[in-house]
Amino acid sequence: MISPRTFSRTVPAAAVAVLAASVTLAACTASSGGSGKAASGDEAAPSASSGPPALTPEAYRSALDAAGRPARTTLAAIAKARTFRSLHQRIGRAESALESALERLGGLRPPADVAPEHADYVAALRGLNGRLGALDEDVTSHALCNGTAVLARLGRSGEFKALRASGGDLAKAGDYPVVQIKPPAQRARRLGNGTMLLSAIRGGRSSLTVQNGGAQDGVVTLVRGGRKAVSFYVRKRSSTKVANIKDGTYRVYFTTGVDYDRSSRAFSRNCGFSKFDDPLTFRTLYSGGGVSWKDWTLTLDAVFGGNATTSEVDPDAFPA
Repeated sequence: MISPRTFSRTVPAAAVAVLAASVTLAACTASSGGSGKAASGDEAAPSASSGPPALTPEAYRSALDAAGRPARTTLAAIAKARTFRSLHQRIGRAESALESALERLGGLRPPADVAPEHADYVAALRGLNGRLGALDEDVTSHALCNGTAVLARLGRSGEFKALRASGGDLAKAGDYPVVQIKPPAQRARRLGNGTMLLSAIRGGRSSLTVQNGGAQDGVVTLVRGGRKAVSFYVRKRSSTKVANIKDGTYRVYFTTGVDYDRSSRAFSRNCGFSKFDDPLTFRTLYSGGGVSWKDWTLTLDAVFGGNATTSEVDPDAFPA
């Protein structure tokens, strides 16, 4: 005779704080000139203008390219980050490249016919750099969780639109090279409820039911002896059941968020990473000609009477 026993485990949902900031800096320049009379009463010769001479279009074009090339490269490299640590590092490199570009471009004198466009372009680069700093804070708060999400959010910002407009004006004025990136579109991808992402250790009689009554989709991962055994997708306000769990003791991890990127096996926005503090043990017993086993039920949102505790997990240590 088969006699299943069922236990319920719960976990409070994690709240994610989104930090956003915008930094706008403005630069102004002033010039002064004057005239006076010599002691003899003769008119003094006009004073020469201060500062570096205006660049030729060819020299200006070369200066723009030299300043902007590292910025273009480091901005594009943000999309290739695979961990939170590397994402922070790549954003930092892009900020440094933009700061270097600002130092180089702010000190030169463009051709007279593009002086207003140059000033707008430098101001836009400064604004973009400030926006990158705010997006780095969003990575820290897990509002943004990968490089693609950072660039997509950057592309929706007013600072990026200002850069595109000012850069376009310079390009039209003399085919001048400017910092250009093609940010990806912000997406909201989801998998079907119960989609199996990994099924490496199966073949038992037990089952695991996961109920997700929260406001975000989730992925549940079972780890046995340091090896990922089972991983599956649970949509918000849904439940799913995974059968044939092999006997053994498993650690249970789960991540929640928005926009699941299957190629990186992670959510791109508003992500959280947790684990159940106590492991689950699945066991089949044979006795008196009968067989019995243990099934489990877990909930990913807070419910009355819940008896399980969870802990946050370093996202870079999460079993991907």
